Amino acid sequence: MVSDRRVGYLEELEHELDTRGLVARVVRTRSGPAFLRVVNPEAASLAEDVTCAPAPESHDHYFWWSWGERMHRVDDPEGAAVKLAHVLQAYRRETRTLEHHGVDTRGRGVQGREAHAPMTARQRPPGHR
Repeated sequence: MVSDRRVGYLEELEHELDTRGLVARVVRTRSGPAFLRVVNPEAASLAEDVTCAPAPESHDHYFWWSWGERMHRVDDPEGAAVKLAHVLQAYRRETRTLEHHGVDTRGRGVQGREAHAPMTARQRPPGHR
């Protein structure tokens, strides 16, 4: 059955995503095709619904993003999981802020100095801007 084959592909992707720390579950609906709900547990607002269907020009099945763009072929669930993990990774504001202030987040300043985070207003001595 075509539907069972698609669900099988989604379940393989579910397993790959679970090993990467993402929460993924196949959802079966009464009125539409099954899909895979994927959530980043560290930032629940980062989520994606993945479907599985053949490409219009062939009978080859692919995973599809929720907005209808082809994501990845079904015979490589690991590759699809890598793409999803990348898209659903949490934005690290602290890291971006440090880099903006010239701090190499690997532990050195831009010119090889030890990294120090910029002082907050509360940490600054009185009269220091």
